[in-house]
Amino acid sequence: MIRETYLNALTLGLFVLIPAWALMADEPFTITLMTRAAIFAIAAIGLNIALGIGGLVSLGHAVFFGIGGYAMGILAYHAQTYTPVAEWPFLIDGTKSMPIIWLVAVIVSSLAAFVIGSLSLRTTGVYFIMITLAFGQMFFFFTISWAEYGGEDGLSIYLRNGFPGLNTLAPIQFYGLCLVILCLVLLFTWRLSKSPFGLALNAARQAPVRVETVGLDPTRLKLIAFVISGAITGLAGALFADLNRFVSPTMFSWQTSGEIMIFLILGGVGRLYGPVIGALAYVALEHWLGGLSDYWHIYLGILLLLIVLFGRGGLIGLASGRKVAHD
Repeated sequence: MIRETYLNALTLGLFVLIPAWALMADEPFTITLMTRAAIFAIAAIGLNIALGIGGLVSLGHAVFFGIGGYAMGILAYHAQTYTPVAEWPFLIDGTKSMPIIWLVAVIVSSLAAFVIGSLSLRTTGVYFIMITLAFGQMFFFFTISWAEYGGEDGLSIYLRNGFPGLNTLAPIQFYGLCLVILCLVLLFTWRLSKSPFGLALNAARQAPVRVETVGLDPTRLKLIAFVISGAITGLAGALFADLNRFVSPTMFSWQTSGEIMIFLILGGVGRLYGPVIGALAYVALEHWLGGLSDYWHIYLGILLLLIVLFGRGGLIGLASGRKVAHD
């Protein structure tokens, strides 16, 4: 437990020290890489609430990631073209304000998670996995045919959206904003896991029948967790779209859902900092191994295989000696 705490502190320290070094060395690309890692970590934290605490193996979390991205893209696109988002009576102006965009992304992602979760939680096991995957593919092909917003080519945003008091075009300032959000999401997740709701959700994952006998509804607990999970992942999608100033249907693809799952497996499912360490490791491997070979995913696959076979607690489990998060 002590070793895991030290590892968590070291990971958070890297998120501060590496960008600080990059700023002094005039390496803006490194800052962008760390921004990417921070945003991926937020998305994986969202999945960790559903999977790590609630035991819901979702292969459709790209839906919420993509919804958050398109919320940003659509609002920013209409702001830069000076046109309303929709015709009367739903006349909504576009905006370049990040707080408003984040609010819209969280609300829309939460609503989508509520609908998808309400339907998906009628099933269990592999059927739950497949129905979440099916929802992801539905959204993917819908956005491909959505010609108004670029269809298969996606949608470009000329300038990054604004945040009061910051120059978000400066890589270090936008990174600092993403890091603060990451820390807030981590704090929220920690408080959630220690709250009565988090404890009940953990119990519902392990012994749903016993939870039901004390008057709690396991399905309702899991649905609430799924909605919270979708909201956080949607926020990450909005940040990712702002980072790239571009949204496309690939944000909804099953590959994106798989990557979010990989972040979690790499770091450690059910661990507070598992998504953070996993996202950081993935971005580092993508950068270093991608420079060596176009087929770097082969090495990633070997690493995942070794972790699944010999370190089921992820990189945190290997480093701390604790194989599972809930022992």
